[in-house]
Amino acid sequence: MKDGVNGVALAVFIFFFLAVTVMGFLAARWRKAENDSLDEWGLGGRSFGTWITWFLLGGDLYTAYTFVAVPAAIYAAGAAGFFAVPYTILVYPLIFTFLPRLWSVSHKHGYVTTSDFVRGRFGSKGLSLAVAVTGILATMPYIALQLVGIQAVLDVMGIGGGENTNWFIKDLPLLIAFGVLAAYTYSSGLRAPALIAFVKDTLIYIVIAVAIIYIPIKLGGFDDIFAKAGDAFSQTNPATGAPRGALAPPETGQWTYATLALGSALALFMYPHSITATLSSKSREVIRRNTTILPLYSLMLGLLALLGFMAIAAGIKVQNGQLAIPQLFETMFPDWFAGVAFAAIGIGALVPAAIMSIAAANLFTRNIYKDFIRPDATPEQETKVSKLVSLLVKVGALAFVLTMDKTVAINFQLLGGIWILQTFPALVGGLFTRWFHRWALLAGWAVGMVYGTVAAYGVASPTQKHFGGSAKEIPGIGEIGYIGLTAFVLNVVVTVVLTFALRAVKAPDGIDQTKPEDYTADAGDPGVQVELPPATAGSSH
Repeated sequence: MKDGVNGVALAVFIFFFLAVTVMGFLAARWRKAENDSLDEWGLGGRSFGTWITWFLLGGDLYTAYTFVAVPAAIYAAGAAGFFAVPYTILVYPLIFTFLPRLWSVSHKHGYVTTSDFVRGRFGSKGLSLAVAVTGILATMPYIALQLVGIQAVLDVMGIGGGENTNWFIKDLPLLIAFGVLAAYTYSSGLRAPALIAFVKDTLIYIVIAVAIIYIPIKLGGFDDIFAKAGDAFSQTNPATGAPRGALAPPETGQWTYATLALGSALALFMYPHSITATLSSKSREVIRRNTTILPLYSLMLGLLALLGFMAIAAGIKVQNGQLAIPQLFETMFPDWFAGVAFAAIGIGALVPAAIMSIAAANLFTRNIYKDFIRPDATPEQETKVSKLVSLLVKVGALAFVLTMDKTVAINFQLLGGIWILQTFPALVGGLFTRWFHRWALLAGWAVGMVYGTVAAYGVASPTQKHFGGSAKEIPGIGEIGYIGLTAFVLNVVVTVVLTFALRAVKAPDGIDQTKPEDYTADAGDPGVQVELPPATAGSSH
């Protein structure tokens, strides 16, 4: 690490940060509508076309976590960290089957969140509340992970002081970045990250293209890179007494790798921010096109993951694995281009953090505030509440990252994945069938949440007594697998068994507010964009 502040890199970083800050505030005037509603603030007026949606979804899904934590996982343990590549390949055929249906029914009924759909489909405010709370809970560590990415860049650039510096001075740059993010998100809503995503993705593609060519040339080619990485992984880890990692997952780790990839694929588009970006598009066809062109990001992700091997070959030594890739950039690139790379990571954190906070705020406003606190809230009041909650969500995430161990940042997101995966039966199941009983779905969700949380709590690592990972022995199989997928299987089993039982005793069903034709409706069809009707007495849980 270079001594002191890297002035050139910092100047370039500040230039891009100020540029996107200005864009964030100007976005309030972009396609500005006359009315002040959640459709406008939280979904950008549902007006985005194919390319804006592509950049928005890309900015949403491929984040500072992608840039920092995935290569950091490979730097620490080897190819096991590549699970993120196959799961992003698996996810697109999956979402092709259900996202257009979700867009259609949401557009038809004016649904803003997944919980809106669940309430309308199953007539259960209780199930809707469970989905909303899970979404908010899972989003908090995901936002925190973006702040970890910004903090890693700031640390490498030498601003904020050392470990012994007063906490306020050390974290002041992060607090400033957080304040700017909060201000323009409050002002511009979803239009801000949609506009900034163009800059973010362009920078990321440039940095990856340069890194994948320039760094291997400086390190003697990929043969040398893999040879040095292989030697490093063969060394014994004193904390575990086992080899540090491997260039390919060992046979004992294949169940973990496969279940983590599959479980993550199932969970990705359960996150509120993924759905928010999806519902902001202007037509069903835009969603279908995006499921076919989004895999371009998976190619980028595969190349990005290789940076973990390059960091080892370059001799990067860091205590916090999250600093490995920023440190690699500072070591290998000229200062001015290191600044560009740091800006790509920083902006790569701002875009998804903004969308995530908006999505969580929408869930609170529509499915907690309006359903349980003020059912007669006007669209203007909904928007005001959502703006305020988006600020509170960011504060919570900031507290999360300032008080918890940042060396295991990837586990924050994996824990959120365990939780959000438990909403899959209600959301995706509900898009194709009304057979599942609302009480059975609620019970299955509860079992999955409890098992997943307790199991994750019991996982220890060399640096953490609890929540040290997301893999544990699968009951009845004996192999080590992803806790989230095990919890999901338990969820589905409980849901199916209880549905048979409840239907056998003719337990009261909720009112389904949707019709079969709603799931194939498009923007030009009559009757779209109607307000979500208030729940009737018969539709409560």
